[in-house]
Order: sequence, then structure tokens, then C-alpha cells
Amino acid sequence: MALSALAQPALAQQTPRELSTVPAPTPPDTTRPAAPPVLAPAPTAPAPDPRQAPLPPANTTSYSVGLKSGQVLRGYDVEVRSPVFGRTFLLIDGQQKLDLNDVRYYEDQSGFYVRTTLPGRSKRESTLRRDRVGRISLYSITQQQYSNNGFGPGGYSPYGYNPYGYGGFGGYRTVRNEYFSKDNGPIEDLSIRNLQLATTDNAGAQQLLASARRYQTFTTLSYVGAGGLLLAGVLSSFGGSNGFSVSPLMYAAIPLAIVPLAIGGKSQNNVKQAVLLYNTGR
Repeated sequence: MALSALAQPALAQQTPRELSTVPAPTPPDTTRPAAPPVLAPAPTAPAPDPRQAPLPPANTTSYSVGLKSGQVLRGYDVEVRSPVFGRTFLLIDGQQKLDLNDVRYYEDQSGFYVRTTLPGRSKRESTLRRDRVGRISLYSITQQQYSNNGFGPGGYSPYGYNPYGYGGFGGYRTVRNEYFSKDNGPIEDLSIRNLQLATTDNAGAQQLLASARRYQTFTTLSYVGAGGLLLAGVLSSFGGSNGFSVSPLMYAAIPLAIVPLAIGGKSQNNVKQAVLLYNTGR
């Protein structure tokens, strides 16, 4: 009996006490990255056919053509045609032909053009390109002219003495003549004197043009002096008793010929600034 009494407490100690307790859940492992979501592949566009060339953008700009009758035409393609035989004409959209004598102005992808007579010339009309718009609008025309003069001084450009007028053997050359119109008035030669008369109501433009006129005078005198010294130097070089020897007069002509290259651009720049100043009304 004593042994059984001692065995009962020992068996009681070996019996689990919390058998009905639910075990705690295992915490998630935060050290392992989450798997990325599986995305369905995006639909791919079909590859372009290399044999099919891309289409150019359609021309959505229409150009205007003003006739002397007052009628204004519009077209998406305006071009000047000069056939070998026949008169030059204007072609609109490849269908409508217009005689240039009936056209007052027209525009195309290269700019705006007017048909008018040039000052001091015959009544035959010429086509001028408009380069600047304003109270004073600038125009120009490029022509091929034949020059048969040999060595000697050149002529005057709109801004002063032409530095390329010395020497040469004649032939055709490209000449760009410039004109202007004030308040859509008659076409005038683009010269400093004419611009001074047209801008008398703007003191700033008058000052710039007066400065351009001084540069023009210096340029002209320098070229005339350089030409005179060069000609005298050539004659003196061949007239010596020892045969040909370079005359010091030829060396003296070099500085006078360089002066216009240094100040010639200033006259042209002053003319442009005067026109800009007058158009802005400052």
C-alpha cells in the first residue's frame, strides 16, 4: 500500500497539464521577399512592312494670288513656269495658268512677291521678293547681268562703293538689287539718301543714316585713293631706267584698300538698324 501511495504522486507529475491548449500560429518569415505578381504579356503591334514607304504629310497651307482686277485666288501649289518658247506664267495647283502681266502679287513656299515697275526704268514690270514687312518694307531682285569692263573702279552698291569693281575680264555675274517702299507706296532704290528723305520723322533713324553716310564717304575715298596709287605705282614700276621694279606707291595703296574692308560693314549695319528702328516706332 505504501508503494502504491508513493507511485500515484509520481504518475500525477508525469501527466501533461494543458492538452486542450491550441498552439500559437507560426509568424511569417519577413526576411524572404514576396514573389512578384505574374503579368500577362502585352499584345505586340505588328511589324511595319518595309516595302511600304511612309506617306508624306499633306500640304495644308494655301497661298494667295492677287490679280490686278482685284480678285484673289488661293491654291496649295503656286509656281512660276518659264518655258523655252512662250511667255512666263503662273501655275496654280498644276491646272490654272495666269499671265504674269495680270498678277499684282503672289506667294509660294519661298516667300512673298510683287509685280511692279522699277524706279527710273522702263514700264516693264519686274518681280520683287519682299524681305521685310513694316512701314518701310524691303524688296530685292536677283538678276544675271553682263559686265564687259576691264580694269578700273567699280560702281556703287545700295550702301556705298562696290569693293568688287576692280579688275576682271567681263562676263555674266549675279547682281542683287535692293529697294524699299514706305507705307505701301511706290518702289524706291534702297540708298542712304532716299532713306533719309523717308525717315525725317524719326530722329534715331536719321542719326544712324547720317553715320552710315560718313562710313560710305570714307569707303569711297579709300577706294579711289587706293586705285589711284595702284595705277601710279604700276606706271612707275615700268617706267624706271633699270627695267621693272616695284614702286613704293603700290605698297602705299594696300592700307587704303584695307580700310573699306574694316568699315564697309558698319555702313550696311547702320542702314539695317535705321530701318528696324523706324518700323518699331522708337
